Amino acid sequence: VSSNESSTRLPVQRLDADNYETDPCLKEIRRAENYSWMDIVTIHKDKLPNYEEKIKTFYEEHLHLDDEIRYVLDGSGYFDVRDKDDKWIRISMEKGDMITLPAGIYHRFTLDENNYVKAMRLFVGEPVWTAYNRPADDFPARKQYMKFLAEEAHNGV
Repeated sequence: VSSNESSTRLPVQRLDADNYETDPCLKEIRRAENYSWMDIVTIHKDKLPNYEEKIKTFYEEHLHLDDEIRYVLDGSGYFDVRDKDDKWIRISMEKGDMITLPAGIYHRFTLDENNYVKAMRLFVGEPVWTAYNRPADDFPARKQYMKFLAEEAHNGV
């Protein structure tokens, strides 16, 4: 797994996690992106029901048909995503980091050695939790994402 975050073109924003409830930057992001739904999940063996099973599920390579938006409020972990050459890229996430994984991108999540993360999950509209394990190349969201990668490559991005 490589850790060259820049080759993924996935922006990680830094926000004020200590003041997320009143942060005007988060409020503006939610308004601009129409993130109308949110909740907070704590991934820790004492806090998450079926912890071991969930950790295995999160680490299974999958995609979603909607964007996956995560904002780390406390703790840390890693998102692994596939680059244009189908190689893993590891993105370290820590308190204050917000990332948007586009619909159709293969990814997985794992905790680091701290075994703890508290994260806000954001959605446009009602949340859809369905994960499609690889291979899932026939979904329109995957085809759209692959088209986006091809256009980036063609434009030299």
